[in-house]
Amino acid sequence: MKVVILAGGLGTRISEESTVKPKPMVAIGDAPILWHIMKYYSAYGFDEFIICCGYKGYVIKEYFADYYLHRSDITFDFTDSNKMIVHNNVAEPWKVTLVDTGEKAQTGARIFRIHKYVGDEPFMLTYGDGVSDVDLGALLEFHRKHQKTVTMTAIQPGSRFGVLSFQEDGAGIDKFDEKPQEDGAWINGGFMVAQPEIFEYLRDDDELVFEKEVLNKLAADLQLAAYKHTGFWQCMDTMRDKGMLEKIWNEGSAPWKKW
Repeated sequence: MKVVILAGGLGTRISEESTVKPKPMVAIGDAPILWHIMKYYSAYGFDEFIICCGYKGYVIKEYFADYYLHRSDITFDFTDSNKMIVHNNVAEPWKVTLVDTGEKAQTGARIFRIHKYVGDEPFMLTYGDGVSDVDLGALLEFHRKHQKTVTMTAIQPGSRFGVLSFQEDGAGIDKFDEKPQEDGAWINGGFMVAQPEIFEYLRDDDELVFEKEVLNKLAADLQLAAYKHTGFWQCMDTMRDKGMLEKIWNEGSAPWKKW
């Protein structure tokens, strides 16, 4: 089953990095978050990727064109006809298709434009800026059981701020939650599975937002399911998020490291 990754957005909320690279290429440790996502899917046996490029998509293309250089030790021997020797050759079991889906296109248009690369078969779909420890095998089994056009992973993001619970007098505090779940609300966490029928809801329109018009129409048609995930999930919207993910990674406690 192919994995489609949306990697073309502007990343304006992490502009400290995204002015020179697309957000999926912002690093956690020594590798882009896009690499972390792909390694996670690969750990479950999903090794064929279609990446929807847009803003500064050439950076992603150059990364994979020089993948051996990024992930291996290299000797350049200028005394022997400029010979290059690759040591510790890193060979991922991946097939990666990089598709220019438009610099300013919205997510719905990006998905529409990779139809010919997906074919008429189910596929995984996620965003290029979030990591999780969602059980992809269980997600796929859930999707097949419920037989909807799209199954999304639903998550409850922790609050960025501590939440206070006041006593009856309105002044005293009887409870402080450092990172509570936000009102119990579930949101779209990505890590989706889609049937080929999804393309009936899409069109070649730069303004088509998958998360608004398309998902709302699927819900209205009772063709949208939610797989609830209560484990780890984190997107990388800001430099604060990047710092937190790097801290987890550097401590060797990253929940998404399944390889």
